[in-house]
Amino acid sequence: MKPVFKTLVVAGLLATAGFSVLAQKNSGPDDSMGGRPGMQRMNPEKMEEMHAKRSAELKTKLKITAAQEASWTTFSNAMKPAPRADKPKMDRAELAKLPTPERLDKMKAMHAEMVSERTSRMEQRDQAVKAFYATLTPEQKKVFDAESANHKGPHGGKAKH
Repeated sequence: MKPVFKTLVVAGLLATAGFSVLAQKNSGPDDSMGGRPGMQRMNPEKMEEMHAKRSAELKTKLKITAAQEASWTTFSNAMKPAPRADKPKMDRAELAKLPTPERLDKMKAMHAEMVSERTSRMEQRDQAVKAFYATLTPEQKKVFDAESANHKGPHGGKAKH
């Protein structure tokens, strides 16, 4: 076989294998994260508690004044975790029935929608942070900068990429 043809055949086989894995039904009580062990979604109430705790700590450290209270509230609300969307889940059985080109198009469209939603949420948060930051005093900005630089995210800074 010619090298280019061989590469295309191998790539096609790998893609087919990948799609067949995606099409399989996952089992388990919470397969919202693809059924991978240890990757269940955090309880929304627990996320809200964690946000409220971090928010209260930051507010205390910043020593928010009465004049800054409105911008603090706007900022704090914008930073709350997004509620879990009640969108219908992808019907993996229906997806598996589609011919490969249509399945690829559908998966690409679903991915684009997800990226668009995340980007929109990120833009809203960015605008809220910038608007709030503009209301802070120089001392508060130093505290805010230090706190936001030290924020380690949901994995305590131990995320593996």
